[in-house]
Amino acid sequence: MLNYNSSIKEDKSYSELTVKEIFPIMKLNLRGKSREFLTTIGKNINMILPVEANTSSTSDNYTSMWLSPDEWMVVTNNKVNKENNNYEIEELLFNKISKTKLGSVTDVSDQFVMLELKGEKIFDLLNTGCPFNFNEFKTKKGAVTQTLLLQIDVIIHHKEINS
Repeated sequence: MLNYNSSIKEDKSYSELTVKEIFPIMKLNLRGKSREFLTTIGKNINMILPVEANTSSTSDNYTSMWLSPDEWMVVTNNKVNKENNNYEIEELLFNKISKTKLGSVTDVSDQFVMLELKGEKIFDLLNTGCPFNFNEFKTKKGAVTQTLLLQIDVIIHHKEINS
């Protein structure tokens, strides 16, 4: 049983901006280069990993985010049981990828906090503490970037276009 204690005790709402933590979510880091690696991942999670820089792909159960030419973060689209951290997909991928030396599969669920930001002021907030230029990013649904936000390493995934 996990002992998950969040430092975020409540959702926050401000003028044209809301912030809330999304948990528990499974997060896997995948690393590999070969065509066989990509094929094995695709067959087992029913999704093609994005190969274009700073993009993502989504299926019914998972979202994968491109982090580098040989690295992806795969997260569940739905919350998981917070009483344990045994994920069938992690075990399956570990057996088919890591054990066969095609690449690596690492559970990073406890290493990252996932926040959901909504509202019209999201990019105003991000621009105040981040060196990344969001002008093009904010127009692309599914865009992903790794950057610094107030000197903290972050992965930002743009899930939807604000209307």
